[in-house]
Amino acid sequence: MISSLRGTVLHAASGQVVVETGGVGFSVFVPADIGHTAVVGEQLRLHTSLIVREDALTLYGFGDADELEIFGQLISVTGVGPKSALGVLSHLTVDQIAEAVTAEDDAPFRRVSGIGPKTAKLIVVQLAGKVQPRVASSPAGAVSTDVTEQVTAALVGLGWTEKIAAEAAAQTAEDATDAERESVPALLRRTLAAMGPGAKRG
Repeated sequence: MISSLRGTVLHAASGQVVVETGGVGFSVFVPADIGHTAVVGEQLRLHTSLIVREDALTLYGFGDADELEIFGQLISVTGVGPKSALGVLSHLTVDQIAEAVTAEDDAPFRRVSGIGPKTAKLIVVQLAGKVQPRVASSPAGAVSTDVTEQVTAALVGLGWTEKIAAEAAAQTAEDATDAERESVPALLRRTLAAMGPGAKRG
């Protein structure tokens, strides 16, 4: 079992990277955000799951152990294969998945390509009680959830996936001024500037 990889990125695309370690290049399917941010020639560490099929051995890689765990839970759901589970993790963060399941809201899953209404409902039902949103204390001056949600929604409207948008908004908010944290337009401008004109959409 290959449980992790660390090596030099030889190729990076939306949804797949090739990582060289020990002189061997491993092709790994990854969430879209990893494919977008991986840089050829730089080091990359992935938590991996090796899926064994009769005609293939396929590696799926994730940025942290929480994503890997959620991936395993998703593929345990009836009708959800590895590619569909990867699609979910390309569009939603671990916390967004947990929040949707806890709220019994299948709408976020229905927005993922390849996930139909019936499968979306099964994800919510079969993962109930197995995933919980992580509770983090809010530091003084932290941006309000409402502001980050509105900035995330605006970025999604501009073409980014919900996952990439949410992570970008949250990261930018950490370095923003108090005034920017309370203003949707200001935080959106700062987030767009941080992502850069060449930032890749989902």
